[in-house]
Amino acid sequence: MRALLSTAIGGPETLQLQEIADPVPGLGDVLIAVKAVGVNYPDSLIIEDKYQFRPERPFAPGGEVAGTVIGLGDGTEGLSIGDRVIGFAGWGGMAEKLTLNAQRCVKIPDSMPFDEAAAFLMTYGTSHYALIDRGGMKAGDQVLVLGAAGGVGVAAVELAKAVGARVIAAVSSEEKAAFARDKGADATIVYPTGALDKDQARAFSDAVKAATGGAGADIIYDGVGGDYAEPALRAIAWQGRYLVVGFPAGIPKIPLNLTLLKGCQIVGVFWGAFTAREPAQHNSYVADLLALYAAGKITPTISARFALEQGGEAIAHLRDRKALGKVVIELE
Repeated sequence: MRALLSTAIGGPETLQLQEIADPVPGLGDVLIAVKAVGVNYPDSLIIEDKYQFRPERPFAPGGEVAGTVIGLGDGTEGLSIGDRVIGFAGWGGMAEKLTLNAQRCVKIPDSMPFDEAAAFLMTYGTSHYALIDRGGMKAGDQVLVLGAAGGVGVAAVELAKAVGARVIAAVSSEEKAAFARDKGADATIVYPTGALDKDQARAFSDAVKAATGGAGADIIYDGVGGDYAEPALRAIAWQGRYLVVGFPAGIPKIPLNLTLLKGCQIVGVFWGAFTAREPAQHNSYVADLLALYAAGKITPTISARFALEQGGEAIAHLRDRKALGKVVIELE
């Protein structure tokens, strides 16, 4: 089978398409014929050894796949050959076939296309866990979403609107602002790219306060980090929740006196660890998300598609913040 492999530490340009032996499912595993792969920010980190996990090389990036079960290992329960599934792999997905423990797979309805399935679980799962579980979001909350035009960001916009929250989408361009409004954002803020000076940081805080009518944001969903974090936190509401989701702009340093002055919480969001530690709750949340999808309240937006041999380009496209919504690799 073909697989796009990381054979040495480096960027997307270092990935190599190679022929390797087909994987064999072990105890409790399924063998999946991969039809589509969702590209996510961790893919750009893991190939540079900058992610929480460092798999042994060679390995294929790609933590989110959709495909068909074509083989079963001994003792596998809950899935059958022919089932259509989403698989949460961590890595290994950018290949024609993948073995995965059955507990890390979710059956999907026949009405769900493989491309949408591959763009579904990681973004909506992360944002649902962040907003509902960690943030306690409810109808009427004012929710600020940083990086609102990216995969997890637009998922956060859709989910917040689905529960009746008011959404302020913060993005880096007018094109992305229009996209966020099209996905349901009530207001948008365009922030500068790159390092923010004091005046730019203050202007960003002021814009958030203005967009929330001076009350501040009840929930801040931060999938960006960097210089945007502190000015956003300065515009949080009393007893607000600041959700730490990701750091494509860098890991910020937060003055903790702000948490005292605002009476607020800074809450970590590590969806991958949650799925492993609390599988029953995770399965319940996945069922909720599939119900929202069936009702038409959430639908993955795929802005770019690539072939397997273009997987490095796909990762670079996402890393360079060119995506509006999700990037998908299609194998058929």
